Amino acid sequence: MENKDLRIVFMGTPEFAVESLKALLDSGKNVICVVTAPDKPAGRGKQIHSSPVKDFALLNHLPVLQPANLKDPDFISSLTSYQPDLSVVVAFRMLPEIVWALPRMGTFNLHASLLPNYRGAAPINWAVINGEKETGVTTFLIDHEIDTGKILLQAKTHIAEKETAGDLHDRLMVMGAELVVKTVGMMALGKIEAIEQTNFQTGRVIKPAPKIFKDNCRINWEEPVEQVYNFIRGLSPYPAAFTELFSKSEKHMVKIFQAGKIKIKHQVSPGTLETDGKNLLRIAAKGGYIDVKSLQLAGKKRLQIDEFLRGFLHIESFKAL
Repeated sequence: MENKDLRIVFMGTPEFAVESLKALLDSGKNVICVVTAPDKPAGRGKQIHSSPVKDFALLNHLPVLQPANLKDPDFISSLTSYQPDLSVVVAFRMLPEIVWALPRMGTFNLHASLLPNYRGAAPINWAVINGEKETGVTTFLIDHEIDTGKILLQAKTHIAEKETAGDLHDRLMVMGAELVVKTVGMMALGKIEAIEQTNFQTGRVIKPAPKIFKDNCRINWEEPVEQVYNFIRGLSPYPAAFTELFSKSEKHMVKIFQAGKIKIKHQVSPGTLETDGKNLLRIAAKGGYIDVKSLQLAGKKRLQIDEFLRGFLHIESFKAL
């Protein structure tokens, strides 16, 4: 079958998915319908907002379905009426079998890791938190279990030492879009083999990528400095690693977005702050210091360290907890 004849349903919600949808359209693929999340209130004013994928789809005159319930008979009927050959999923919800099995060629998903490693909701964050040197993107056929279906294609990339999860997200977004287009093209020509994930394990420990909650984002200054450093960049810019600065009379919650690491032996108590009051603030961890570059006090805007120190005159009396 020619690529232009393959009838594709695209499913996705955030900005990460927009890049793949755009790439499919730019390459001339026949996207016949887009499925995305319902509009919902967001921001301080709780105004109704649509998803980035919906906004992009409407700009490109694509029909949009926004089911609250993926098993809803009306949604299934609408989806069936498009007679899809293939569904492509990028950053969407878990699909019931009645949805992923509907297209005659099935449904494939783009995942931001080298499966079977980092199955789960936060593969980019966990790869950086764990200090991985390599990651990538995978397309795989959806089946009954989350992120376990047969692998179609993979692309690898190096993780730079100073790269944050946000930096890596943006690179994988583009890599993933390219892999989606390649996967669709090869499936249309029947030139792709789906391979069981067990063939990719080769005896190694498979690391998970569970959803990250706010309570899991507190920095532990008792850990080795390398581990703290990876934790900070693995949660930057969202949801962001945090600590509490406290003195006898005050306590402030602070998110740290950018930092460097200084490996050096010292006898300083973990969490101790050292500063010149101008443009240096470092916090002791095991085997070194975290050199804070960018941070945000609760309820305030994000600041570079020199801006922060100019407005926080008594930082020397604080300790990080």
